Amino acid sequence: MHTVSVKKVRSNAMLPTYGSQEAAGADLYACLEETVTIGAGETVFIPTGLAMEIPKGCAGLVYARSSLGTKRGLAPANKVGVIDSDYRGEISVVLHNHGKEAQTVAPGERIAQLVITPVITPVYEEAENLSNTNRGTGGFGSTGK
Repeated sequence: MHTVSVKKVRSNAMLPTYGSQEAAGADLYACLEETVTIGAGETVFIPTGLAMEIPKGCAGLVYARSSLGTKRGLAPANKVGVIDSDYRGEISVVLHNHGKEAQTVAPGERIAQLVITPVITPVYEEAENLSNTNRGTGGFGSTGK
């Protein structure tokens, strides 16, 4: 088991929790004083009230909760938020309403899920040639032919 240090930067913040024993992502909660309405097509920053010490060599990836996206049209505006291991500020989730009706987010509501994952940080080196593969330069849709 790994441990991530989490600091509450707002008194009503809730630590991330897992919905099941095998869940890959931990739920992040809205740290709000009152309900927030997100209009159709609008984007709103929702604070979690938490700062974290993501382990060096890892990143925190913030993904949509499937129920919010499919049932209510709410998902992170940037699709996947990336929390670098050297960031120590409050984590917010930037929710976008893809639906046609306004949606409300209540204090303490689960708004996203966080996955901590290892990251490879390569050195990028310019090359004249790349190795050959069967696929080669075949782009979008090329493997389904």
